[in-house]
Amino acid sequence: MTMDLVIRGGNVLTAESNYTADIGVRGGVIAQIGGTMDGAREIDAAGKLVTPGGVDVHVHFEPDEELGPDWRGMVDGYYQGSAGAAIGGITTFGNMVAPLGDEGEGNGDEGLLEMLARSEASALANSVLDFSLHPIIYHPTPEIIAEIPRLAEAGYYSIKIFTLFQFDRRVKDFIRAIDAANQNGMITMMHCEDQPINGYLARRLIGEGKSGIKYYNDSRPDYAEAIATARAVAIGRATGAAIYVVHLSSKAALDVTRRNPPEGQRVYVETRPIYLHLDERSYEEPNAEKYTGWPPLRDPADVEALWHGINAGEIHTVCSDHAPWKWDQKLNPNLDVSNFLPGMANLETMLPMLYDEGVRTGRITANKWIDLVATTPAKLFGMFPQKGTIAVGSDADIAVWDPNRTRTIRGEEMASNAGFDIYEGREIKGWPEYTISRGEVIVENGELVGARGRGQRVMRSPHRPL
Repeated sequence: MTMDLVIRGGNVLTAESNYTADIGVRGGVIAQIGGTMDGAREIDAAGKLVTPGGVDVHVHFEPDEELGPDWRGMVDGYYQGSAGAAIGGITTFGNMVAPLGDEGEGNGDEGLLEMLARSEASALANSVLDFSLHPIIYHPTPEIIAEIPRLAEAGYYSIKIFTLFQFDRRVKDFIRAIDAANQNGMITMMHCEDQPINGYLARRLIGEGKSGIKYYNDSRPDYAEAIATARAVAIGRATGAAIYVVHLSSKAALDVTRRNPPEGQRVYVETRPIYLHLDERSYEEPNAEKYTGWPPLRDPADVEALWHGINAGEIHTVCSDHAPWKWDQKLNPNLDVSNFLPGMANLETMLPMLYDEGVRTGRITANKWIDLVATTPAKLFGMFPQKGTIAVGSDADIAVWDPNRTRTIRGEEMASNAGFDIYEGREIKGWPEYTISRGEVIVENGELVGARGRGQRVMRSPHRPL
């Protein structure tokens, strides 16, 4: 049987297995694993790792059409963002879609479906990769809540909520929105930090003359993350909703999620690369504002707690929270502990760094690596087994890794518009050689060859518990 593409002799790695076999691709899906086959094109993967493409369900891309010389927001659109993701072995992403207006001011005249349609049009025109979208709710008005069933009808099975901005003023309405999402088979993503505590501490620090980066961790402490996480877990218990805690950073917050929940309660935990590879000592470096995120970097003991939580099954996914800014934006001297810009480029390096510093060091198994970055995200967000695994009938979203390829991270060489990288100068061993999306080679020898605008929206299924 002739295939469109055959990947020969690779070490096939999934969340549950590790074996050597040929993989045949036809019509964009995996048609055969093992056995005899010929291919119109063949890739020699002997000595290489053949993995499912990564599924990063937490990124922040802007519509490309809005980027320009006067743009002062995050700087990656769907094209540059998806290009970096593809080079780093990711084949599917989930973008956070914000309504028009500043943070906390949106959800005014623009409805959820309207803002999703605006962002989807840009993604279809610009993305190299397949994608999903998560609508952010800043203001849970009756009109916004009434739209939630229509989201599910359109194949959007998630919402995103911040316990910041308007949350404490409108908590009853946010609970109604979370309940409505649950009634329609959706999972609720929650950013967990306590705004009143953070705001109070930032004002006090500034009043004491402690406005600089060395005090950033003090302005957003772990107990403010933990109390917000506890509220998210309690809301999930009250409503029966599936709660997905994004970018958890501390042992204090992890302790909240690991407490014996009642049977049937669904609480899932995501962490992000910076909390596994960096700690608060980075704030002592020159130009340390480049490391600022929400939440901030934590104590080295928190880093170890997160690695332990991964192996204990208490942390379910690792996603990038890719939110890049340019150097002059991050290091603006007018910023202080109350408003340092959160986020940085993470997509291109996420999977290689987790392989190098997790798998190669023995901190996690290779199967756990795939589970964290591909299989479990796809399951939680209604994309499995179409995405997130290597199986007959699944989309041929595959990365072929050279485990011995060494690359030094240099920001100027990355696809992101940020122009710098927080891991500048780190030497990482293990990088994708090929990335394949729906059977099409889109990265070859580490270089992007996929066309702008080839990505498709993934039609997701309702959330199902793990």
